[in-house]
This record gives sequence, structure tokens and C-alpha cells, in this order.
Amino acid sequence: MFQDTRPATLDADSSEDPWGPFRVANPQECLALLRQLRDGQHPVVLSGPDGSTLNAMLWSVDEPRRLLTFSVEPGLPALDRLVEADEGAAVAYMDSIKLQWEVGGLVLVHGPRHASLQMHLPASLYRFQRRGAFRVRTPARHAPVARLRHPAMPEMALTLRVLDLSLGGCALWCPANVPPLEPGTRLGEIVIELDASNRFTAAATLAHLSSLGQHERGVRVGCEWQQLPPAAERTLQRWIDGAQRRRRLMKLG
Repeated sequence: MFQDTRPATLDADSSEDPWGPFRVANPQECLALLRQLRDGQHPVVLSGPDGSTLNAMLWSVDEPRRLLTFSVEPGLPALDRLVEADEGAAVAYMDSIKLQWEVGGLVLVHGPRHASLQMHLPASLYRFQRRGAFRVRTPARHAPVARLRHPAMPEMALTLRVLDLSLGGCALWCPANVPPLEPGTRLGEIVIELDASNRFTAAATLAHLSSLGQHERGVRVGCEWQQLPPAAERTLQRWIDGAQRRRRLMKLG
């Protein structure tokens, strides 16, 4: 049984599997994430089919034997029920991301003072972006653009380059020839064109202005989203996850 703890924005009404964009199936990528979880000593919450939970710490990733080993507190009723059921879910948080996977093949190993819980190494896991935690810097070429009306001059249509994006907001490049924008201004409807096939519409508030250097003729406009609509948040979440996935694969070579 896989515990459904997906973000509320994943309740898509499409026939596609909404989990697909967040599934990590590359074996080396899975191992890298689990080793990062182990090395960072991040707590893992193990949940059983009856709703009981317990905290554990991952201390071994055995690739040849396809096993994960956790240190657990012995004698907990939730631990015994989880082992007896031999199914459930594992959830962990590492800074800006949430990891989740199905658990199975559970074996409890008792020691003189401590206990350890072994389980199968998952064939895949799910990697979710925590809200507003990760900001994607866009490339100078083929960067997303934002289309909006100047808040003080509605007749003026603007197309501004997007410098970076997150689930909390975005940064836009405003050239020097555009009439000034004031912090605190509500920008109303903004259409963000991520690429040729992905776009969303949202309202935002202009949070701050900053310069990118004396050689740049313009300002960086920091914006905060005003309650992203579910469809918009889903589109942005998938785009950010795709950008992170490409970055991780580049690091893996």
C-alpha cells in the first residue's frame, strides 16, 4: 500500500498519472538520493497501512544486496505492526525536497541494545518539491517570458524575460526604457510562458527591485505569487521538477 501524501495540487483530472513527473526510476539517481539521505542523517517517517507511524534513521544503503537498513527504537507497538503488515510508506525531507517510496520485505533485527529494520531497496521513489524552497535560474537564451500590462499604464503591454522561478514567486528583467514599477504594486494577471507547450496565468505582487550591476541597463523585479491556481501550480511544479531532474542527470554524467 502506498500512502497518498501527494500535494493537493496533484489532483489532476487528466487521465495521465499525476505521479509520473515526480517519479525517479533511474537506479543511480535513486541511489544518490538515498545516500544523501543517509549521509545527512535526515529522519525518515515509516507509516503502516493502519495509519501508525514511527521515526527511523537510514544508516546503510547496500546496493549489492538491494537492502536498506534503518536504526529504530525497539519495543514500539507501531514497529511490530509495520513488520507484521510488511507494507507501508517511507517519507523523508531533505532541505528543499520530499522523498517518498513504498516499503516492503521488512525484517526486524534485534541487537544487544539496539534494533535495526531492513527493507528492500526501492526500484523507484518519488521526489516532490517543497513549496517555494527551490528557485530555478533560467538560461539567457530561450528563457521563459512573462506577458503582462503595466500596472500604472494598462494600455502598455510588456513582455519581460524571466530570470528565475519558484513556487513562491519569480524574478523578471525590466529594461531601463520601461516606466518605473513600484514595490508593493499588485501586477494582476501575468501569463508565464515557460516554453513552447507550457504556460500558466497567475496574479502577483511586486515585492522588490534590485540592480544586476552597473553594466546592466534595467532592474530585477522580484514578484510573489498571490495564491497560485491549482492548474498553474501543477504546471510550475512539473517544470521545476524537470529542471532539477536535468541538473541531477548532468551531474551524474
